[in-house]
Amino acid sequence: MPETVRLIRTGPADYRRCWALQRRLVDELCADRSAPGALVLTEHPPVITLGRSARREHVLAATAELARRGVELVETDRGGDVTVHGPGQIVLYPVLPLERFGGRDLGRFLRGLEEAVIRALARWGLGAERIAGLSGVWAGGGKVCALGVAFRRWVSSHGLALNLDPDMGLFELIVPCGIRDRRPTSLRQLLGAAAPGRDQAEAALLEEFAAVFALGDWQPTDVELPPPEEPLAARRRRPARRHPPWLVKRLPAGGAERSARVGALLDDLRTNTVCRSADCPNLGECFARGTAAFLILGPNCTRRCRFCAVDKSGPPAPPDPDEPARLAEAARRLGLGHVVITSVTRDDLADGGAAQFAAAVRATRAALPGASVEVLVPDFLGLEAALRTVLDAAPDVLNHNVETVPRLYPAVRPGADYRRSLELLAAAKRMAPRALVKSGLMAGLGERPEEVRQVLADLAAAGVGAVTVGQYLAPSAAHHPVVEHVRPERFEEYAREARALGIGVAACGPWVRSSYGADRALAAARGGGKEPEGICASR
Repeated sequence: MPETVRLIRTGPADYRRCWALQRRLVDELCADRSAPGALVLTEHPPVITLGRSARREHVLAATAELARRGVELVETDRGGDVTVHGPGQIVLYPVLPLERFGGRDLGRFLRGLEEAVIRALARWGLGAERIAGLSGVWAGGGKVCALGVAFRRWVSSHGLALNLDPDMGLFELIVPCGIRDRRPTSLRQLLGAAAPGRDQAEAALLEEFAAVFALGDWQPTDVELPPPEEPLAARRRRPARRHPPWLVKRLPAGGAERSARVGALLDDLRTNTVCRSADCPNLGECFARGTAAFLILGPNCTRRCRFCAVDKSGPPAPPDPDEPARLAEAARRLGLGHVVITSVTRDDLADGGAAQFAAAVRATRAALPGASVEVLVPDFLGLEAALRTVLDAAPDVLNHNVETVPRLYPAVRPGADYRRSLELLAAAKRMAPRALVKSGLMAGLGERPEEVRQVLADLAAAGVGAVTVGQYLAPSAAHHPVVEHVRPERFEEYAREARALGIGVAACGPWVRSSYGADRALAAARGGGKEPEGICASR
């Protein structure tokens, strides 16, 4: 039976107030799945919005220039890169529980949004289309409609922006959607005087949306827009606590330009890195050195670890079969001699994503025959068959982090199990005795030194040959707090104790992360180099 959906027409409305409205509607649907969905139809004053994948360098205008032109800059929780809204756009925000509108299939939902726009534009003779690998709707070689969505517990928010007759000069302030070689267009540019008016275009879009998603009658609903919420950037701001002098780091001369080039290459190949997704403090340094640690299986994690900045806001998408080839090409272009591949945790997959790891290792070896390969894997829920799948691809290093001491697991790593992680490491050593088995943990979460020493002893007993210990730095005020800034001398003690226990390589220091200097750790394990004092990030 077709669903009745609330239709909320706000008229011209502040972006952040509409966003607060969507959050309220999403909260209602998460609390009561039988509540009616809603479509918010609106138009915004000039505003640039940054999605979760946005690069700040894609905003081309300085802050002063944006202020002069009256353009707000807002960081959002939607997907995608950077876009712009302004008068002359039709903005539609569907807030719908997906199971009642085509099923819990994110790809299908996005294709439905595109299809509604394509059908609506066909009414005016426009042959609008999709372009493989690019989101949104395209016509006449330009992007006429941008998409950016978010999901929480399978409830959608954000949506689409159709360019009816906006000020196209606003798009010169950004790299629209992060795509440099294609420009936006509008119905006015495409159709001239034959372009529909706003009422016509809105009516066509709503009718086609209803047809695509099998909606019933509209329920026109008046609402009072809530006040804007605190900016997302402020909610994510790092704790104000000052770092000690040994945790102050600056980019080398020329590093910003080199880092930007690496970022552009990764964007071009649509390749995720844990450097970006985990908000690594070493990102600028590593990108400036031309290195990166790759993140496979999408940006969304199925666990809720309180130390980690990786996205947990929506259900993950199916594994991308093209991802291993793109990763290998990125590694080839960067000329990496040691390639680190990690992933989000994918408890939704039968093999935990092991097959994708194996495919990525093999693709990397084909592209870079002389490179060594390190995998940093999740616990695969203890499935040895999944671990075997990864090890059959013959990585040089099998890394799995225990992250913290057992006592802190409920607070820091809910859903993980310390013994399960130790068993995985021991199984890896048993299955692949020639591979380097590696693990790591963070300091400063509230652990006691004697607990760290016991973890090191447990890792040694499991056959771990390399260990990393680094300072935990909270990605935001919403994450587990930093309890202590551990002094460098204690890290040195941990390194000595690890070596005394028989762990051949111990990289311990404030800036150490699992893949920071991973190439040097492998060289040291093979007897050919100095182990790192602290160099790319995996947590």
